[in-house]
Amino acid sequence: MTARLIVSVAGIRDETCDAAAEFAAEMDRRNLSLSLLVAPRLKDKYRLTRDPETQDWLRARREHGDAIVLHGYDQAATKRRRAEFAVLPAHEAGLRLRAADRVMEEIGLRTRAFAPPRWVASPGAISALPAVGFRLYAGLTGISDLDRGTVVRSRVFGIGEGFGAGSGGYVWEPGTSEPWWCRALVMGAGRVARRGGVVRLSVSAKQLGRPGPRTAMLDAVDLACFHGAESARYEWISRTRSSAA
Repeated sequence: MTARLIVSVAGIRDETCDAAAEFAAEMDRRNLSLSLLVAPRLKDKYRLTRDPETQDWLRARREHGDAIVLHGYDQAATKRRRAEFAVLPAHEAGLRLRAADRVMEEIGLRTRAFAPPRWVASPGAISALPAVGFRLYAGLTGISDLDRGTVVRSRVFGIGEGFGAGSGGYVWEPGTSEPWWCRALVMGAGRVARRGGVVRLSVSAKQLGRPGPRTAMLDAVDLACFHGAESARYEWISRTRSSAA
């Protein structure tokens, strides 16, 4: 079985867009697509609607072949130390999803794929996704086609915006031993690729500005490609398109 490689970048905003663009150029040189995890609002009162330069870059990347993935509404913790969608009931999650979807449509970046902040969503939040129009859910341990009811089991290997390896995923945050985790990320990506699995690498754009995490991501990408992994994205393919293919 041929391995697949999904590389995603989160936390894209005015202050981090340049680092994301440099990383995207590295992926272009490798003929790999990116999945860009986007939230309409971020901390420090950031609003994507007020950032036309980042909007333009995101739209250009989608035209280039990258995938846009909704990554929450404002990523605010709903309870102490819990991610935005981690504990929400269906109704409240639906309100946030609809608000985010409206903004994304307004700026020409609407998507049918959703990856929650920190990769964790409550059962209620997941159940609310189809009613808002989302068809693909990328969680910490798998990728779900909500239309077909299928799941591809695969864990995230990531740097930044996570919550530690003990949670059931493999996501590094500042404070953990960086050299150790960078080595673990590279070796883990190679191991999954050798087995023909789905290699899911994720990095926050902020961490791409640091040499250690950036080098580790590139090394992990290159090792997965060495073992034959083919580029993939967080993208929902409609039944019509899949039948035509």
